[in-house]
Amino acid sequence: MIAWPWRLRELGIVGMNRRNAEYILAYNERNRYPLVDDKLRTKHLALAAGIAVPELYGTVRMQHETQTLGELLGNRHDFVIKPSHGSGGNGVLVIHGRRRDAWLRSDGTLLPDDTVAHHVSNILSGLYSLGGVPDSALIEYRVKIDPLFDSISHGGVPDIRIVVFRGIPVMAMVRLPTRMSGGRANLHQGGVGLGVDMLTGVTHNGVQQGHLVEVHPDTGHTLAGLQLPYWDDMLVLAARCYELTGLGYLGVDLVLDKNQGPLLLELNARPGLSIQIANRKGLAGRLRRVQVLREIPAEAEERVRLTRQLM
Repeated sequence: MIAWPWRLRELGIVGMNRRNAEYILAYNERNRYPLVDDKLRTKHLALAAGIAVPELYGTVRMQHETQTLGELLGNRHDFVIKPSHGSGGNGVLVIHGRRRDAWLRSDGTLLPDDTVAHHVSNILSGLYSLGGVPDSALIEYRVKIDPLFDSISHGGVPDIRIVVFRGIPVMAMVRLPTRMSGGRANLHQGGVGLGVDMLTGVTHNGVQQGHLVEVHPDTGHTLAGLQLPYWDDMLVLAARCYELTGLGYLGVDLVLDKNQGPLLLELNARPGLSIQIANRKGLAGRLRRVQVLREIPAEAEERVRLTRQLM
């Protein structure tokens, strides 16, 4: 179905051109981008600010280091390898264990040592990085899925995307991995997006590939009515990322670990617009209400209170 431009404006839908001109270019200084485009730098910033992140086990920067991955990993058989400058989940390799002298993936396939080393080599060469520039490979803790998501996820860990404008959280969604998405929480690859009520943290609408869905396509479980735990804490954490980066328009990606609670996964200076589809609601009105504020509270908790008043 094709929607006319006037109808989209009437619904308050923000398009890419408007997002870029009115929000990203106006509120995100270019010299702040490296703080979020480099996941290693983001991790160090978050730790310095007391924000919890998945533990970093090690970093591979040089090609010759791919031959000594075993030394870096030690006795760890459960970890994630990702490019420091990757995007959209590309280049992320999740390892669940060790079996018959090979690495075990979540889908049960086994990868020989040289296959994993080759994957790291591809990361270093820039195969998955923004702009194809040489990169570093991060090896970090594998998030353990919160039992809340067991019935509505397939082969991976869901994440929570919160859009923050001028330090105020304005919209959120949960992204669920599916068989179609290859276990990734990526909507463009077939993941499911769930809108979230900003006041309560309860999920409502489900969308996959532009189609409304009421149940998870792989598990058949109902998607609406899910109460996200730690909702207030996640809103405050997202709001704090404004100070962390100095970016006025920001996407904050969180995960819920069953043992550690909310963890900051990554930040995005150019958050996508599919969050509007998941919520069946445009961003324009919410952004405008924040845009006209003359003063923004210095404390993240106060800004979250504004979220409850304005959204």
